Amino acid sequence: MGRLSIWLGTALLCWTFQVLAEDATPWGAGYFPNTPLTDQDGQQVHFFDDLIKDKVVVINFIFTGCGDSCPLETARLRQVQQLLGDRVGRDVFFYSISIDPLSDTPEVLKAYAARFKVGPGWRFLTGDKDQIDQLRRRLGLFIEGVDNGRSRDHNLSLIVGNQATGRWMKASPFENPWILADQLANSLQNWKTPSAEQSYAQAPDIRPPSSGEELFRTRCAACHSLGPEDGQGIGMRSVGPDLLGVTQRRERAWLSRWIREPDRMLAERDALAVMLYQQFNRVAMPNLRLNQQDADNLLEFLQQETERQGTLKQAHAANDGAGSAQ
Repeated sequence: MGRLSIWLGTALLCWTFQVLAEDATPWGAGYFPNTPLTDQDGQQVHFFDDLIKDKVVVINFIFTGCGDSCPLETARLRQVQQLLGDRVGRDVFFYSISIDPLSDTPEVLKAYAARFKVGPGWRFLTGDKDQIDQLRRRLGLFIEGVDNGRSRDHNLSLIVGNQATGRWMKASPFENPWILADQLANSLQNWKTPSAEQSYAQAPDIRPPSSGEELFRTRCAACHSLGPEDGQGIGMRSVGPDLLGVTQRRERAWLSRWIREPDRMLAERDALAVMLYQQFNRVAMPNLRLNQQDADNLLEFLQQETERQGTLKQAHAANDGAGSAQ
C-alpha cells in the first residue's frame, strides 16, 4: 500500500508539473488551431499536435507560382538550414505553408523543394485555403486588405518560436542567415548548447557598405555567392551562379536589363536567360523591382569586389611564392 501511495503521489506530482508548464504560456492548444495539413510526401498532419507542440519552429507562407519574394524566402531559409545542419528535424523544425493550396498539391510542393535542394527536416505543406487563412491570422501573418485582396501580394514576414516556452517573434525572411540561425539554435533553445569562447580581439572590422553592397546583401545573397570569401565552394548559395567576375563575362547592357526585368527576358526567350534558367534547376530569377540606378549601383559593387578579391589573390600567391623560395 505504501509503494502504491508513493507511485500515485509521484504520478500526481508529474501531472501537476505538466499542467503548470502548459499553463505557463497562453500560446498553447487553446490558441493555435489544429489545422489539418498535408506535406510534400502526402503525409497528413495537424498543425498544433504534430508540427509545433513543444518544438522550436520557423514558419513562413509561400506559393510556388510566386515570381518575386517567395523564391528569395526559400533560398534564404535554405542557407539557415545549411548553417543548422543536422539539428533541423531534431532541435529545429522548418515549415513552409502554401497560400495557394488549389495549385500547390503535395506533388508540386515536392518538386519545388527539390529545385531548391532543401535538406531533411523541412516540410512544405498544403491544405484548405480558409483554414490556412485562419491559421495565418492566428500567427499574425495575415494583413487585411492585402492578403485577402485581388492580387497575390502577401505578408513577407515569417515567425519563429518555441511553443514550450511561449517565446514567439516575427522575423524578416531576408534577415542575415547567421542571425536567424543563432536565434533558432541558441536564444530560442535557452542556450542549452554551449558555444566556444572567442575573443573580441578576433572580431573583424566593420565598414559601412555601399548602396550596391546593401542591394547585394539584401536581394542577391540569398541565391548567389561572390567568390571564395563569400560562400563559394561551401554550398551556402548554390541556387544561382557565383557572381565574382560576372561584370567581365557578360555585357553590361545585358546585365543591367537582367537585373531589372528578368521575367520579361525569360518571356521573350532571351537565349542566355533561358540557358541560365535551365542550368540552375529551372529556378527563375525573381523580379526585384529595381530601377536603373539600383542596377548601376549593384554592378559597380560587383566590379569593385571582383577587383578587390583579384588583388588579394595575387598578394596571397606572391606570399606563397616567397615562402616556397625560402
